[in-house]
Amino acid sequence: MVDVKPEAVIADAAALRELYGEPVERALIKEIDHVAPTYQKFIEAAPFAALASVGPRGVDISPRGDAPGFVKVADPRTLLLPDRRGNNRVDTLSNIVEDGRVSLLFLIPGIGETLRVIGTAQVVTDPALLDEFVVKGKAPVSVLVIRVQRVYFQCQKAIARSGLWLESSHAAREDVPTGGQMLEAIDQSFDGATYDEGYPEYMRRTLY
Repeated sequence: MVDVKPEAVIADAAALRELYGEPVERALIKEIDHVAPTYQKFIEAAPFAALASVGPRGVDISPRGDAPGFVKVADPRTLLLPDRRGNNRVDTLSNIVEDGRVSLLFLIPGIGETLRVIGTAQVVTDPALLDEFVVKGKAPVSVLVIRVQRVYFQCQKAIARSGLWLESSHAAREDVPTGGQMLEAIDQSFDGATYDEGYPEYMRRTLY
C-alpha cells in the first residue's frame, strides 16, 4: 500500500492551479461547443474511441471500434454511435440510462493528435436509426445519440511518449497474458487454453 502524506495531497482547485500555472491560450481556444468541420474530419477518420460514462457504481470506460467513420456526425451538435454485440455486461449503457454524462476519446492509428468530445447520451432503439448502421446484414442492438457540449483536440505528447504507433513498441504476444490465462487465474477450474484456441472462431462468428 502506498503511504501518502496528507501534506502532499493537492486537495483544491486553487492549489492545483498554483502547482501547474495557467494554461497557454491555444489550449483554451481549441475547445468549442460543437463539431467544427475539421473536428468532423477527424471523427470520420477514426476507427476507435474510448467511451467514458458515470453511474451509481462509479466511472467506467470501454473501447468502441469499427471501420473509420463508425461514429456518425448527424449535425454539429449530435453524434451517433452504434452499440455492437459485446459481452452483455452493458456497464456503459447502464450508466447512461442512469446518468447520461459521457466522454469520448477518438484515436487514429499513425496520428499523434486525439480528439475529445464531452456531452450527454441516450440509448435509442428506433428501427430507422438502427438500419443506418447495418454491417454484413446485422444491425446494432441500439444506437447512442450523443448531444455534444464540448469538443477539443489533444496534442501529440502522450502518443509520442508512449510510442503507441511504433512497431518497435509492440508487445510480444507471449509476454502479455491472454484472455484465457487471465480468466484461468481468477477461476482455476476454467480451461484457459481451450478458450484461447477457440476465441478467433468465436470472434469471427460474433463480430457483427
